[in-house]
Amino acid sequence: MAAELTAPELIAKHRPTLDQALEAIRTRAYWSPHPEHPKAYGEHGSLDAAAGKAAFDALLGTRLDLGQAGTDDWVGGEISPYGIELGVSYPHADLDVLLPAMKAGQPAWRDAGAEVRAVVCLEILKRISDRTHEFAHAVMHTSGQAFLMAFQAGGPHAQDRGLEAVAYAYAEQVRTPESAEWSKPQGKRDPLVLTKNFTPVPRGIGLVIGCNTFPTWNGYPGLFASLATGNAVLVKPHPRAVLPLALTVRIAREVLTEAGFAADLVALAAERPGEGIAKALATRPEIRIIDYTGSTSFGDWLEANARQAQVYTEKAGVNTVIVHSTDDYKGMLSNLAFSLSLYSGQMCTTPQNLLIPREGILTDQGPKTFDEVTADIARAVDGLLGDDARANALLGAIVNPDVKARLEAAAGLGEVALASREISNPEFPGAVVRTPVIVKLDGAKPDAEAAYMSECFGPVSFAVALDSVTDAVELLRRTVREKGAMTVGAYTTDSEVERAIEEVCLEEAAQLSFNLTGGVFVNQTAAFSDFHGSGGNPAANAALCDGAFVANRFRVVEVRHQG
Repeated sequence: MAAELTAPELIAKHRPTLDQALEAIRTRAYWSPHPEHPKAYGEHGSLDAAAGKAAFDALLGTRLDLGQAGTDDWVGGEISPYGIELGVSYPHADLDVLLPAMKAGQPAWRDAGAEVRAVVCLEILKRISDRTHEFAHAVMHTSGQAFLMAFQAGGPHAQDRGLEAVAYAYAEQVRTPESAEWSKPQGKRDPLVLTKNFTPVPRGIGLVIGCNTFPTWNGYPGLFASLATGNAVLVKPHPRAVLPLALTVRIAREVLTEAGFAADLVALAAERPGEGIAKALATRPEIRIIDYTGSTSFGDWLEANARQAQVYTEKAGVNTVIVHSTDDYKGMLSNLAFSLSLYSGQMCTTPQNLLIPREGILTDQGPKTFDEVTADIARAVDGLLGDDARANALLGAIVNPDVKARLEAAAGLGEVALASREISNPEFPGAVVRTPVIVKLDGAKPDAEAAYMSECFGPVSFAVALDSVTDAVELLRRTVREKGAMTVGAYTTDSEVERAIEEVCLEEAAQLSFNLTGGVFVNQTAAFSDFHGSGGNPAANAALCDGAFVANRFRVVEVRHQG
């Protein structure tokens, strides 16, 4: 069957976007081809709000047949954090049938070349973008994100990260020319002449192990980085967040088929309840690349045991903010309150430890004691979430019972500066919605260390009193070195303190933000410009996205001909 999407057509359609993405990763300037505002959709084939909601509703209670090889059963069971059963069932794969079928499609995909692979990936992303409203509901009802966050983070921001990975993948593959004429002079004798051809070849099948909280945002970089570098990709979603990635796989398979490639280059590995297939998959010899987001324990296991694969992990860390001084106290409080509240703190970038000198801080409103700073942060959070409608829009829902249990246990770890309260969601009465808790700890007391030196994922923060800013800087160093951090924040008007904090972050490879008081928050990063993670501390062994994230997903094979 002839391809419905020819290479020249795809190149003409998507090469300008690819070129803009390449320029964006070079300059690190702001750029995005994916609109953030819901009202921007509804033209040129994209679904508007009503159509997207209708498309999502039509999926509920259905069987999502992907037509992939080796289907031996149907599995499902997702329940939305908002309290509704999705009722969608997905193909369960016989891996001994599916994996060979995936591998069989790789030679033609490899031979297509870097540019064709890139524009096919961009066509997949374009079709996902056109259905952003549908994806927003799928992300919302698997992750517990509030709708607008699910729309933005699960839609355009995730698509940006996927496109960013494609751009880096393309740049690394074309770094070496396709061919070269080599001639070595031999004096009076004829020169030695060789024709050399260089082909990027895939490592094998890439495995994407999805997470519950950000299935698309965390899933797309690895998926598109592996696909763009010639690898087939098997997507193993988190059992509670299958739908967004299953929709992604379905769209990818449709585009690959229309472009004349094997649909099984991208496939889904959904699992039965309690089956736990990730370990078995991760150690199969066919799996040569693994992308994982989740707990430190399983990430460490993958790094130690999936020896046949190149493993990229984003695990857990203890994110820290040092509060030393500020010339915009009100702006600081507002910024911190939003950062602590967004998506109920269920982000790998949310601050956990607020390190504050025991004697207090200097501000534009005069000196503030430790207790005053802590109380003012608590009041800022309480004020931000005082209106239940606004609170629901910011907090979303608690994603699973483990987060709720940690939140409830945190109040017993120290003096509570801000108690968590329950909020009802009139639209979704089954949603579990809780405001953050802030607990005061004395950094000089050994029994407090167990709390602030461990990640407490969810809406839990610790205000830690320390004897000096020097102690805060040293605790920051120790925390990043031993536990890792995806983000570090700091507030200071002292240039020497600023230099000391920056030096720690440079030495320990932690991404740092100073004096955020406006509409940019420490737990947000922008594709094409900001690096998510560094790959240099225990929180993650890779950064989204840089050359190192894509370059080892392929190898260059040289073929030489004499004469």
